[in-house]
Amino acid sequence: MNSEQKYHINLDVKFPALERIDIPTIVAQCKDPWFNQTLTKVNDSVVRIGIVQGEFHWHTHEDDDEFFYVIEGKLIIELEDRSITLGPGQAVTIPKGLPHFPKAPVKTVMLMVETSAIAPTGD
Repeated sequence: MNSEQKYHINLDVKFPALERIDIPTIVAQCKDPWFNQTLTKVNDSVVRIGIVQGEFHWHTHEDDDEFFYVIEGKLIIELEDRSITLGPGQAVTIPKGLPHFPKAPVKTVMLMVETSAIAPTGD
């Protein structure tokens, strides 16, 4: 299965500046097991919501750091030498060039902040 079939990733900016973003409504309407939507653009970065359960894949962003903030659920980010587990209210920045493998054993809602040029599936 290729990443386009497995993941529902939307790079379009859903909410322009000054438009209210209702996270609970977005979560309630989501039916995909791995959903990613760009919410808004802030300068040269974007804020994305991820509503996920299951595994992504090992990937790297050679030129971009990636910030993950968990709203609900549990996100595990596997690294080559350890795992980082995040629960609600916890966050981590994965530095550029570091291979990582995100997975969520339960339905997880998270926000990601990254440059607008990043390829969410990796380089």
